Amino acid sequence: MLDKLKVKKVKRNIKSFIGTNFMVFIDGYNLKKVFPVRAEAELTTSYVAGNIIDVSDANQLILYVKFTKGSLTSAEIKIEFSADNTTFYQERNSIDALKTHSFNADGNYRLVIPVMEKYVKVSAKGTGTVTDSKMQIDALVGTA
Repeated sequence: MLDKLKVKKVKRNIKSFIGTNFMVFIDGYNLKKVFPVRAEAELTTSYVAGNIIDVSDANQLILYVKFTKGSLTSAEIKIEFSADNTTFYQERNSIDALKTHSFNADGNYRLVIPVMEKYVKVSAKGTGTVTDSKMQIDALVGTA
C-alpha cells in the first residue's frame, strides 16, 4: 500500500502539472488521473471525435460515459487506435464487423478497453432526434 507521506510528497511535487494529462510512477505505484475526452455537449447525428488519448506505457483505458438520452433513439461511441497519431484503426467485433458501443438509456457507464497502441480516439454520435441529448466522456489511463 502506498503510504500517505509519499502521496503528499507526490502531490506537492506535481502541483504545476494540474490540468494536464499525466501519469506518475513512484516506487512501482501508478498514480492515475482522469481527464476529459469530450466535454458535456449535445450529440450530433455524425461522429464527432473527442481529445486524442495518449496511452503510452499503459495497457488499460477506462472510459466514463455520462449520457442523457433526450429525444434520441440511442447514442454510439466508436473507438479507434493508432501507433503514430495519424492513421487510426477502428475496433472490430468477433463477427468481422466494425464495433460500436451503444447506449439506449440515461445513465453513467464504464467501459474497460485493453490497449497496446500509443494513441486512442473516441468519437460519439446520436441516432434519431438529438434534442435535449447530452454526453460527456472522461478517460482513466493506467496499467492492470
